[in-house]
Amino acid sequence: MKRRRFLQHSLQAAAAATLAMSPQLSLSLSRRPDYDYILTAEEKPLSILPNTTSPALAFNGEFPAPVIRARQGEKLRVHFTNKLSQETTIHWHGIRLDNAMDGVPYLTQLPVKPGASFDYEFVCPDAGTFWYHPHMHSVEQLGKGLVGALIVEEKNKPAFDADVIVGFKDWRLNKDGSFKTLSEPRHAARAGTLGNVATVNGELLPEIEVPANATVRVRLLNMDNSRQFAISLGEHLGQDNASIIAIDAMPVPNKALDIHQLGVGMRLDLGLHTPADAGVEIPIYDVKGRFYQKVCSLRTTAPIRSTAPPAIPTLPPNPVSEPDVSKAETHRFVFEWAGAMTPVSASGHTHHEFWTINRRAWAGMHSANLPEPLAELELGKSYIFELHNATPHGHPIHLHGLIFKVLSSDKKNITPFFTDTILLEKNERATIAFVADNPGGWMYHCHVIEHMKTGLMGYIRIS
Repeated sequence: MKRRRFLQHSLQAAAAATLAMSPQLSLSLSRRPDYDYILTAEEKPLSILPNTTSPALAFNGEFPAPVIRARQGEKLRVHFTNKLSQETTIHWHGIRLDNAMDGVPYLTQLPVKPGASFDYEFVCPDAGTFWYHPHMHSVEQLGKGLVGALIVEEKNKPAFDADVIVGFKDWRLNKDGSFKTLSEPRHAARAGTLGNVATVNGELLPEIEVPANATVRVRLLNMDNSRQFAISLGEHLGQDNASIIAIDAMPVPNKALDIHQLGVGMRLDLGLHTPADAGVEIPIYDVKGRFYQKVCSLRTTAPIRSTAPPAIPTLPPNPVSEPDVSKAETHRFVFEWAGAMTPVSASGHTHHEFWTINRRAWAGMHSANLPEPLAELELGKSYIFELHNATPHGHPIHLHGLIFKVLSSDKKNITPFFTDTILLEKNERATIAFVADNPGGWMYHCHVIEHMKTGLMGYIRIS
């Protein structure tokens, strides 16, 4: 019995004795246990650096957070309790779900107060690799550990011998395990404040076991606040043995992996043929210029067959609507640096605004103030967004609740593909298109958390 399943059954047994006291909890626990979860956000000392503890925040008191698994086309139910001292929410990154379940405070739901609970219930229409995180106090809550993987399994599961998760998360820690300042204005106004302790699945340079002579699916998730990765396997496997099979959960025709840019919030699925012998290391690198920096490794265990492994499967497409670009309405968005002027309140508190979308910095929202949307769209129509990154820094631009098609770029050759996040290079112009087939207000922002919090965020409304 897997540890997650054991915990679920243990929780069910414990809850059976308290049904009369906890009717909402019992409802959540009475459902099918395979795909239903109880999730808490809480303060938890974690050992990240050796021989130290860090005052982290964790889902269910652990890092990595519980891997949530759902089935394509079926409802996922998560009973969430906030045990933090702050308000929070959960956003289900990349899922085309009902707007009320999107986890954006005041736009889609009220914040979950300390000690309170909220039931998230939604259908996952697309299969693939997703993740979840708060959308409130994001610099601190994500920076201290509140991130987790969400895997939606295909209706007809592809035939892989193993399926592994590789989750990237940096931390900003002093030698004694205490947290450094999570955001520094001089870095927030540039590429973002980077961590100094890099972990994969919560470990320093881990080796992840995979069977030898096997066909393996590797799911890479960039769940960091700021860092961009350039993923490569070097020349260890050879291009015939490593294929990109999905980008941001959307299947693509299998293609050889060379170097793939993985911005904040983005995901990459690889299909691998592992070597025939046990004990072989397969390094995963982050490429910086001419330097290949190892971030983790796969390590083969005993081979599972004596013959050649089966071909790397091609994933079935997700049911995403094809935009009609011939009839699409065009909207233009310019992402810019706002300059060095820092607004100061009457009480002397600063509110940094370094970034703008169409010359407007995100001012935040609360129960009495919902800013105007960046665009008003009509349900069912096709739209083209022309994007211009007029800054010297990269921006992973993420759109909630929808999947869009990347059509073109003036910086790279594009074979059109579907995604929920586009990584815009400095001074890049790109064109995306989508069908506005999901009603509601949907956040539209850079996923470098400090960029988002200092202006580079807004929302669109589909009605």
